[in-house]
Amino acid sequence: MSDTPAPIRKAVFPVAGLGTRFLPATKAQPKEMLPVVDKPLIQYAVEEAYAAGIRQMIFINGRSKRAIEDHFDTAYELESELEAAGKKDLLALTRSIMPADMECIYIRQPKALGLGHAVYCAHSVVVNEPFAVLLADDLMVGKPPVLKQMVEQFAEWQATILAVQEVPDEHTRRYGIVAGTPVNDRLMELSHIVEKPAPEAAPSRLGVAGRYILTPGIFRQIAALPRGVGGEIQLTDGIAALMRREKVFAYRYDGKRYDCGSKEGFLEANVELALTHPQLGPSFREYIKALDI
Repeated sequence: MSDTPAPIRKAVFPVAGLGTRFLPATKAQPKEMLPVVDKPLIQYAVEEAYAAGIRQMIFINGRSKRAIEDHFDTAYELESELEAAGKKDLLALTRSIMPADMECIYIRQPKALGLGHAVYCAHSVVVNEPFAVLLADDLMVGKPPVLKQMVEQFAEWQATILAVQEVPDEHTRRYGIVAGTPVNDRLMELSHIVEKPAPEAAPSRLGVAGRYILTPGIFRQIAALPRGVGGEIQLTDGIAALMRREKVFAYRYDGKRYDCGSKEGFLEANVELALTHPQLGPSFREYIKALDI
């Protein structure tokens, strides 16, 4: 552990996927722009990174992702209309999407070669700093926010940290699965990580969720990787290689994850977040109670 902890200043958002599980909704719009209640998925992830003290947001995007850039850009016409109409609350809301101290950088992923390749696309901007990776498909709700919890852990341990949660036996094929030695009730030093194992081959039932803090050593490991599961360059394989050189930890976060890469998880997030929404919640709760279900 270092005596002078390195801060986490940069967050990487891999957003180049095609969103095929949500077709036809994603035929002409990025899946990351699908709204949960009143905000797109990508905004939840960016707000989580911002709440963790990160100010440089790096989007690894594809050619069909222009809407993400537009969302975090200044909408001059919209702001002029709102200002002229005296709609100060909506104007403030629109401007809050892109705080003045936040920087957005967009990098094109030329080919869909997997999460490891997407993360590697950020190496020229990240360079030699530790950084966060957030998958917008995983909408994480926690107090404090999940990434902030992980940044606090990183400040103490100065090592790669993966968010993990218990998953059912039948779901191990969907996740990177980890095992290791407990450090405390929430933290584990890893000895194994396997990408999408069959239940009988899984070393545990702890699955990696869509939040990572990675040391810059990950880039060298990814660069040397062959293609793995699904013919893609897997981030899990890069982390497994990194474990041979550095300590890697798994962190059982305090919060709830909604798998918004699936239709069921997306619907669950909309319902549960609508119920807790400060303006919509009370009336929506009454509506739910009145349903004949």
